[in-house]
Amino acid sequence: MNKLSLVFLVSLTGPYLIATAQPVGSKFALWDGKESVAEYAKRTKLEPTLTLDLGGVKWEGTLIPAGMFVMGSPPGEAKTEKESAIEKQHTVTISEPFYLGKYELTQAQYEKVMGANPSRTKGANLPVHNVSWQDADDYCTKLSEKVKRKAQLPTEAQWEYACRAGTTTAYHSGNTIADLSKVGWHAGNSGGKLHPGGELMPNAWGLYDMHGNVAEYCLDHYDAKFYATLPTTKPTLMPLKLPSNRRYSYVARGGSWIDPAERCRSAERAYSVPDWQKKDPQAPQSIWWNNADWVGFRVVRAVEEHETLKGMRSKITKESPN
Repeated sequence: MNKLSLVFLVSLTGPYLIATAQPVGSKFALWDGKESVAEYAKRTKLEPTLTLDLGGVKWEGTLIPAGMFVMGSPPGEAKTEKESAIEKQHTVTISEPFYLGKYELTQAQYEKVMGANPSRTKGANLPVHNVSWQDADDYCTKLSEKVKRKAQLPTEAQWEYACRAGTTTAYHSGNTIADLSKVGWHAGNSGGKLHPGGELMPNAWGLYDMHGNVAEYCLDHYDAKFYATLPTTKPTLMPLKLPSNRRYSYVARGGSWIDPAERCRSAERAYSVPDWQKKDPQAPQSIWWNNADWVGFRVVRAVEEHETLKGMRSKITKESPN
């Protein structure tokens, strides 16, 4: 059995949390690169899926194996040198398996927990949208309280690892727009609208709509230079740019129904901006208002909560700066 034990070498230079993995031993077996989720689950004695009852509405999670992967885009994939630098490749270790939402969070799932539905285009099975990062984080907090299990947004590394599901191509389905259109709703095939989850093909780990439909918030604060701070000679364990008290910018991954194909790549790094709040009719503007009907999220439920994420709560308040 391939095992890896992890020695934390933590650097808190600025708001970064970086820990490098060294091969010494590990609690969780790593994915072997070939086995299915069901096979990995059997080998590690974990359930391949997780269902949470939200009170008449179910949430389905798919087991994502622990493992290693190359994060970022290879030379020539990004359109510009600047984007290529932002997406600089580096090896990452995901040391612990986790359950990720099989679908983007739906409006029915959001409303059942929050008691409201901010989405502009209504539909119980459509992805929730017009949500801020703060909304998404608040949802995870309330969901955790409701089901007595810790829920959170995926880290940017967890998101890309789960999206790729062992692939190295621009999309988990291949490199062409035709490949993307089989698995994701983008500007070229969406018909100018959102779609219910699960209408197209899933990736190898059973996740739907990782490309397109709505972009998905991650836990990380966005920093274009973050990848450049990570080691290139050894794997990085769970890289995370810690959330702060600033409202912007937070990572949003996967692209959306209004985006061109290149913005839906596995390595594409989008982020929230103040313009997403500009149409808030309230004065002063709310920290929860969001005009972006192309952004939603999906939820992680860890097998075991990562030590570095325990007790993490949003620091955003009404007085927080942009």
